[in-house]
Amino acid sequence: IGEPFDLPAQGVKVCFIDTPTAQIELIEPYDDASPIVGFLAKNPKGGQHHVCFEVADIHAAVAEMRAKGVTVLGTGEPRIGAHGTPVVFLHPKDMGGVLIELMETPKGAH
Repeated sequence: IGEPFDLPAQGVKVCFIDTPTAQIELIEPYDDASPIVGFLAKNPKGGQHHVCFEVADIHAAVAEMRAKGVTVLGTGEPRIGAHGTPVVFLHPKDMGGVLIELMETPKGAH
């Protein structure tokens, strides 16, 4: 279990739990402006917020998703996520009702 840390640019407080085959990211609102506030208002007991997949090239992955008609949230441009690598989020309406995060694989990983 990693040390919790603040990620104000994303509006969350984060803690990672490593397992042999996956990583669990625990998040909570950083402040009242956090995008997580709305999720918790709808789901007061919490729950699964999103699923993240690593991609080798975030720009290529975004282009592929757009070509398939998937809505990339926000400006559509990658921003830096909790691992210090570029991330984007894909709209749940295009992804079977699940919020999807794409994260460029951190350099030196795998």
